[in-house]
Amino acid sequence: MAEDFVQGAGLGLRRALLAELANCASAKLDFLEVAPENWIGLGGRMGRQFRAMTERFPFLCHGLSLNLGGFAPLDMTLVRAVRDFLNLHGIKGYSEHLSACADDGQLYDLMPVAFCEENVWRIAARIRQVEDVLERRLIIENVSAYAALPGAMNEAQFIRAVLTEADCQLLLDVNNVYVNAINFDMDAYSYINAMPGERIAYMHVAGHYDQSDQLKVDTHGAPVIDPVWDLLGHAYRQHGVRPTLLERDFNFPPLDQLLAEVERIRTMQAHARRFSGAA
Repeated sequence: MAEDFVQGAGLGLRRALLAELANCASAKLDFLEVAPENWIGLGGRMGRQFRAMTERFPFLCHGLSLNLGGFAPLDMTLVRAVRDFLNLHGIKGYSEHLSACADDGQLYDLMPVAFCEENVWRIAARIRQVEDVLERRLIIENVSAYAALPGAMNEAQFIRAVLTEADCQLLLDVNNVYVNAINFDMDAYSYINAMPGERIAYMHVAGHYDQSDQLKVDTHGAPVIDPVWDLLGHAYRQHGVRPTLLERDFNFPPLDQLLAEVERIRTMQAHARRFSGAA
């Protein structure tokens, strides 16, 4: 990654957290991340608070509605608005989901795509189209899923193929790997091992909901569980320490509890560096 990319441990900034974080001078955060769709054009007091935060912390953007895996034409008005937002606030990187989220209209969900060569070429072409407008590389995220569409590849093979064909980078969501491993009876550690480490820009961890022993739902509404922490540690050992962000979308605990989870990421990063002998 470029030297001006984010480092360390970060937190997803949600509007419900903005005022408290803005007033917390002691918050130890290396970077923050927002969904640009939720902040573009925001004015008034909240807009001023957000601007102050982007001047105080490094920021990443994690999009929700680009629809890379869909068949509807890309919303280039949105892409241009995102480009202007990234430039206005000095955002260090922009990631999006490797999924479909629109057809004749916005679906407001992240739908799986079929893991096949045709979709590799089609989605890679859409990624390049977005990058041409953004004038920066796109980072794509592996997504959680609850149904599998027919395809000749497995998920890890498909992601590797898209990354190579599009020559883009990866946001490795460790919780999504764990969720899919349970939902589709696959080995999470082998999945992590199969990812191309040289393309991993950063990582996510989050909590999820246990629908049953065989079904996990990626909600971002609970603390990170120990098996996900263990998987994150394995990802560091396998690929090296990467910037890592805690996602929490609702059921917010007191801020000090969220910051404690962020600090756990930082502690794991320091341990992994010591273990590997890295500086």
